[in-house]
Amino acid sequence: MSTFKITRRQFIKQTAALAGVACLPVGTALPATEPGKQTAADQVLLGKTGLKISRLGIGTGSDSGRIQRALGTDGFNRLIRYAYDQGITYIDTADGYKTHTWIREAIKGLPREKLFIQTKIPGNPEQPLEVLDRYRQELGTDYLDSVLIHCKTRANWNETHQGLMEALEAAKAKQIIRAHGVSCHSLPALIQATRLDWVDVNLVRINPQGVQIDTNVVTVFDDSNPSHVPAVVEQIKRMHHNKHGVIGMKIIGNGSFIRREDREKSIRFAMQPGLVHSIVIGFKSTAEIDEAIEHINRALAES
Repeated sequence: MSTFKITRRQFIKQTAALAGVACLPVGTALPATEPGKQTAADQVLLGKTGLKISRLGIGTGSDSGRIQRALGTDGFNRLIRYAYDQGITYIDTADGYKTHTWIREAIKGLPREKLFIQTKIPGNPEQPLEVLDRYRQELGTDYLDSVLIHCKTRANWNETHQGLMEALEAAKAKQIIRAHGVSCHSLPALIQATRLDWVDVNLVRINPQGVQIDTNVVTVFDDSNPSHVPAVVEQIKRMHHNKHGVIGMKIIGNGSFIRREDREKSIRFAMQPGLVHSIVIGFKSTAEIDEAIEHINRALAES
């Protein structure tokens, strides 16, 4: 990881520019469903997709899903239902998390049209449409709101996965899926994703502490409150310019932020106007959901 120093004054200036959505076209502000007070439960427009997603999403892939599966069926069901009752309608999963069937059971009886289910497809399958059919069966749904190519690290991922991209585009045309995109785990892969019109949704690793995010950060040295500005922020600005949907992940540093103040700092950073449309956090308890909602609502009220 490469870093360079800037002063606190410079950091504040850069952060203010971001908060003002510098260089972004008019209309890229992230709206709540209703005017007035913004909250974690708001339904916000997700880029050019035309779809709405709750500002906070519940992830089911902590430690590759093992943490959520360890709750047991009843515990998992209660967690998903509790999140839904708080207005969290975005559920994030992936084939590798092994939580598709768990989600199917947890959402039984809930209105499908009010949910936003995003899953991810790993590798480069030879028959992508058959894979999507399996996903729909496992999740118990006729359609998938968003399907991402999972965990790309190479800058040329779009070249090596051209066939998969074409298949997902065909699936969207058939209304099997409603949006497609990519989750990136390196800066070169993310830069490539930023440039592509094909990308509807970007799942982006971001937190101000620089933990479990893409390389290259700007470090502000302050003995009392060190902060980091991820290089991905510049890419996020370009994503908005290209009308991509932007969802933040690794908000809790892949679970490493054990201090409440670190979690609040990261959520506050993510809630800056114009940064992301939504964030996803892998919860394991209702108390964690309550805390995240509290932090989000406070940050939005003060922004």
